[in-house]
Amino acid sequence: MLEMKVPSPGESISEVEIAEWLVQDGDYVEKDQAIAEVDSDKATLELPAEEAGIITLKAEEGDTVAVGQVVCLIDTSAEKPAGFESKDTAPAEDAPKKEEFKQETTPNPNPVQQTEQKTSHATGHPSVAAKKLMDENGVSNNQIKGTGPDGRILKQDVVAAMAGGFSTNEAAGWGGTRETSRKKMSMLRRKVAERLVGVKNETAMLTTFNEVDMKPIMDIRAKYKAKFKEELGTSLGFMSFFTKAVTEALNKFPAVNGMIDGKEMIFHDYADIGIAVSSPKGLMVPVVRNAEQMSLAQIEAEIKRLAIKARDGKITVDEMTGGTFTITNGGVFGSMLSTPIINPPQSAILGMHNIVERPVAINGKVEIRPIMYVALSYDHRIIDGKESVGFLVKVKEMLEHPEKMLFGSKDPVEVLLGL
Repeated sequence: MLEMKVPSPGESISEVEIAEWLVQDGDYVEKDQAIAEVDSDKATLELPAEEAGIITLKAEEGDTVAVGQVVCLIDTSAEKPAGFESKDTAPAEDAPKKEEFKQETTPNPNPVQQTEQKTSHATGHPSVAAKKLMDENGVSNNQIKGTGPDGRILKQDVVAAMAGGFSTNEAAGWGGTRETSRKKMSMLRRKVAERLVGVKNETAMLTTFNEVDMKPIMDIRAKYKAKFKEELGTSLGFMSFFTKAVTEALNKFPAVNGMIDGKEMIFHDYADIGIAVSSPKGLMVPVVRNAEQMSLAQIEAEIKRLAIKARDGKITVDEMTGGTFTITNGGVFGSMLSTPIINPPQSAILGMHNIVERPVAINGKVEIRPIMYVALSYDHRIIDGKESVGFLVKVKEMLEHPEKMLFGSKDPVEVLLGL
């Protein structure tokens, strides 16, 4: 009989909460099959079976258990039942994207076509993971087209349908029952709530704004995105340009890349950029390490890798900790302007927004240009107004003159002349 204990999700985490059992007491499970989802104060992770056998649950959903505590037993001597079928728990790691990243950080995967085989599931019947996601987001079976065996609804089908949106004809609509329901906040959401309130109470947070003419970036993407994809194997989106512009600006304004530790200020000789992405579990912020040393293609590939892992619930705590600066993109949801909240213990966060064609003055004439409003929220205790405004102006300059990203913020002619 194998005792399965709660593994440590990461440093400084001493307990987790059983969010949901994905199997029932007495079920036969295979090795590495996801048997539970556990919440820590930093992430929601899947718990895989260590061996195959009959499982006996030793904890209830909603229980808080210590790291190292036994949560289930697996009878490894049990034989696989006749007709046993593996459960669909997660989408393929290499599921193709519906669309390149563009301005968004939320991946939009296409459903993965499964090999045809007969099962005992009726058409439109969701898998365990799919059912949980549908319940969390109020999605009904008739709104999803299943791509699994015999039309079974898989988790990636739900993610793809939510990313694509639903028509008003398909929407279930309001019930009008005037009933209410209660749902316990996950440990992750409770911790996020505490941290956000703490930021408002413990920092001198201010926000400064600017606007960016996105035409130069959009022209580059239109001209080179096909060749970029063909030769480098990844799509050319907006996030890589913003990340590269941010790293150049952080080099010039190191306080924006710093943080306060007691009575000391910590400055970093590197840029670990957190990229806020939306996942079925809520907002997550995976970190792109040493982004200042990366090319645009390397940044795009790393963002894609981390975003897919966040979407599939496979991202680790280590991949979401230790950032020095954060970029968040509300524009993918249609936001025109916002004041993002600092991600502690960092001292600043950059908010991107939607791109809208606006009339602007160019060389004394009115032209229509694709404009994005950007916002920098910062901790005034470590970053002065001059530095915050200068940082945002530098980001704007780099994006409107992307050739300067290659020459370290200098004009290419000045580099040529050795000035």
